[in-house]
Amino acid sequence: MPYLTSASKIRSLVTEYTQASTLWIDTEIAEYKSHNPRVSLIQVLDDPKDLSGDRIYVLDVLDQPDVVAEFIDKIMVNPQIEKVFHNANFDVKYLGNKKAKNITCTLEMAKKIPYYALPLPNYQLKTLATELCHFKNIDKQEQSSDWGRRPLTEEQIEYAYLDCIYLAQVHQRLIELNKEINPDPATENLTSLNTRYAQLEHQWKLLDSEFANLQERIKKAMLAQNLSESYYFKLSSYERKMVKVPFIELARLVQTQNIDLNFPVTLTQKLQKDLGENLEQLSVDIEKTTTWRLTPNNQESDENSNE
Repeated sequence: MPYLTSASKIRSLVTEYTQASTLWIDTEIAEYKSHNPRVSLIQVLDDPKDLSGDRIYVLDVLDQPDVVAEFIDKIMVNPQIEKVFHNANFDVKYLGNKKAKNITCTLEMAKKIPYYALPLPNYQLKTLATELCHFKNIDKQEQSSDWGRRPLTEEQIEYAYLDCIYLAQVHQRLIELNKEINPDPATENLTSLNTRYAQLEHQWKLLDSEFANLQERIKKAMLAQNLSESYYFKLSSYERKMVKVPFIELARLVQTQNIDLNFPVTLTQKLQKDLGENLEQLSVDIEKTTTWRLTPNNQESDENSNE
């Protein structure tokens, strides 16, 4: 776990990193809630198999904006290097922002995994590292410590480099999990898929109907008991206002007041039928889309009912 403070050594390492294909990166920001946040540390790992921390470099860049700028120019903006973060929006904001290219966010990856395959209470890195990778006793106490002070404590430095280990392991596990739940469609076993669907369908209908019934009962009970909040729900109301006007009146107003309302109007099938041959007099732009949907195949049950 090398800890670098020398600008020349950091620049030399950054040059080496330009040859990497993937880097796992984390940052610590000093005074991030103030009007003048500063990048304190940049932690970088280039080998996801490293669990010892030997391949993690902690770059102390506090008050070294030129070094941070070089890291951005050579690493963050480089589209050939994949940069992996957790909650990338936060880190990238300080490392190139919209100029950054080829960014992977494990937070967004985790959110795309269906709940049944990743049933977690939240998608914090600590939670993912614990549940997916079985790390134990993860301490996040130093997360909110003062990253603007120097020297840093040993606890702060240890926390900084451990996050890169957690990040890389979570990233690898999310890739594996995504492959497990999204195999090649061309090789899927449709028989087993249909069988599993049929097994779940009845359970889902039971749960869905009970869920809807419970929600309605809870809402009515809270209204009747004049409660705006229970231990699980908050009850709120909203009003939706719709303004409608006869189309002929709108057309007349556009003509008399010279109002520019040049926008396309979607013609429903009923409107198309009402217009009839007049439709040919209009400049029509036709957009076609193909949507696929599954419908239960009840042929077998229908045949059995006719016996």
